[in-house]
Amino acid sequence: MTDKPTTRKDLMKPVQLLGLAFIAALFAGFVTLMSMGFFQSRPADQIQNALIVALVAAGATFIVVLVSVALMLLAVDPAKVTATVDRPLLLPKDAPDATASGTSTSGPAAGATATDAAAPGQPARPTADTPDDDAAPKA
Repeated sequence: MTDKPTTRKDLMKPVQLLGLAFIAALFAGFVTLMSMGFFQSRPADQIQNALIVALVAAGATFIVVLVSVALMLLAVDPAKVTATVDRPLLLPKDAPDATASGTSTSGPAAGATATDAAAPGQPARPTADTPDDDAAPKA
């Protein structure tokens, strides 16, 4: 029941990318036809104009989507094409897993909360146990 790990090459199949561009072009052409009244009873010259504009919009959308996806694929390192994807891509490499985030005891004090600890280079914030000099009324 173990599945083959997904590789970057599997994610970037050219047929799927062409299909994505084609679907986007069909959507743009259909929206253009709808907005220009192609499916209503209109004179023949208006229907012909709507069809021409829809074909131009579909062609432009196909080219723009295809070029955009191709440029995004150029950002992928060729050495990592065969590497398996086993973690989220946008998560930093040194970030702990989400399951281990609540079990960490490292830090300035194991029992301190995030609001009790001061950032490096910042003075410690007063807590409920220490009096605040600014809060006392001055005579």
